[in-house]
Amino acid sequence: LHCTMCGIWALFGSDDCLSVQCLSAMKIAHRGPDAFRFENVNGYTNCCFGFHRLAVVDQLFGMQPIRVKKYPYLWLCYNGEIYNHKKLQHHFEFEYQTKVDGEIILHLYDKGGIEQTVCMLDGVFAFILLDTANKKVFLGRDTYGVRPLFKAVTEDGFLAVCSEAKGLINLKHSMTPFLKVEPFLPGHYEVLDLKPNGKVASVEMVKYHHCRDEPLHALYDSVEKLFPGFEIETVKNNLRILFDNAIKKRLMTDRRIGCLLSGGLDSSLVAAILLKQLKEAQVQYPLQTFAIGMEDSPDLLAARKVANHIGSEHHEVLFNSEEGIQVLDEVIFSLETYDITTVRASVGMYLISKYIRKNTDSVVIFSGEGSDELTQGYIYFHKAPSPEKAEEESERLLKELYLFDVLRADRTTAAHGLELRVPFLDHRFSSYYLSLPPDMRIPKNGIEKHLLRETFEDSNLIPKEILWRPKEAFSDGITSVKNSWFRILQEYIDHQVDDAVMASAAQKFAINTPKTKEAYYYRQIFERHYPGRADWLPHYWMPRWTSATDPSARTLTHYKAAAKA
Repeated sequence: LHCTMCGIWALFGSDDCLSVQCLSAMKIAHRGPDAFRFENVNGYTNCCFGFHRLAVVDQLFGMQPIRVKKYPYLWLCYNGEIYNHKKLQHHFEFEYQTKVDGEIILHLYDKGGIEQTVCMLDGVFAFILLDTANKKVFLGRDTYGVRPLFKAVTEDGFLAVCSEAKGLINLKHSMTPFLKVEPFLPGHYEVLDLKPNGKVASVEMVKYHHCRDEPLHALYDSVEKLFPGFEIETVKNNLRILFDNAIKKRLMTDRRIGCLLSGGLDSSLVAAILLKQLKEAQVQYPLQTFAIGMEDSPDLLAARKVANHIGSEHHEVLFNSEEGIQVLDEVIFSLETYDITTVRASVGMYLISKYIRKNTDSVVIFSGEGSDELTQGYIYFHKAPSPEKAEEESERLLKELYLFDVLRADRTTAAHGLELRVPFLDHRFSSYYLSLPPDMRIPKNGIEKHLLRETFEDSNLIPKEILWRPKEAFSDGITSVKNSWFRILQEYIDHQVDDAVMASAAQKFAINTPKTKEAYYYRQIFERHYPGRADWLPHYWMPRWTSATDPSARTLTHYKAAAKA
């Protein structure tokens, strides 16, 4: 059993009636539409856990908080996937009481404490662990923040934690009229003291993993030995081994697996290798692949080519600009951000997730997120002043993924009860890629992600022209060549936002002042749902090393030159 796409929620030291506060937990019901439960912590009348789950199997034991007889003082609320839980269970000979992969957290914690625990987890996770014996609360989140987690904590020690911010913003607390809610940082864990009155005090916040370092759990996995050295053939071989392994370990589920396929390099590689591995695992159903776009969009054509080449059961979802514009409000509510590129690209992903949920039984969805950050796929990397600067930028992008692409991918799928898997962000694969010499990773011969492309050059996994297809931003690739989706969007917004209000934008929105009508429009919707929460976004996503004022790749000169050629 895997507590896959779930919603977690917890309160410590609440002064208010818990049943009223608990209504807030219903705000994330979409993350786990199948079952729901609340539990109070013994001896602490003002502490409780709430949990929504997407049922997979094992209905009885799948509920949380996870508690086992061996450790009656431990309470765990967890959302994620721990791919190496069986490996570790066998290696350390832990006796399991449930079939939940998250149970490993309790055993590891008992054996070696919190630091050891988080470093040993190969997967994506957000958790709250309560140890009533030692009066401690621990919060933890995976390296790239693939699973979301938000927290609110007040001066007087009231703590509230939730998978999504929407489950916290309406909470009331006696002393504070406005509860400060913030994302819990990826790659960190926090230790808090639990006082007898149920309040907490933070002890330390620890960054437990740097994306370049090989993770501690690498000692216990079964990947064949990698060859040392940076000779190109060696590196390509190692990358193939690790990427294969990244997809293989993610097959862990009893629900049907599907794959998003945009026809770009990343999702095509994922789909091709995924299909190969499902066959090897003798899975009985065909792989469903999903593409979305407007009529005659380059993405749809490319995705069709790939699907034909690999032999998947391919679904094409068409949408028009009206449908896109119509869902903006619910998309921004789901996302909890007003970042321009994120909102734009989320519309397609939200609509395709809606389609998958309604028309198919695929629940676990693979996708290519994280590759552009890891392998320097954005067009502006052609302008990097040096390989070292490009490396620095790549790591910055990875660190901020939880605010942008990973946030988009999680929220748009979770809004429809689907669960996302992102093999490019695999710990082993990504840390190896980042350990390579900087000049191996930069664009070569005018082609970005050259190393990744040549790694699969001889494999015939995907058509050659797709393997070497240049980057299209998702929000651009899904629209017809004649009229880009965001141009249509901008024309619509142009009529919605008055020139006069733009002039006073800086007074109205001091943080991240919108510079365009499009930015203003998204911000207005965001403020309606989340008034005063603009600081969730530290800055807009923008390309570097260019004077561009619009984040779409189609407006960059490199792209224009390519289009003319």
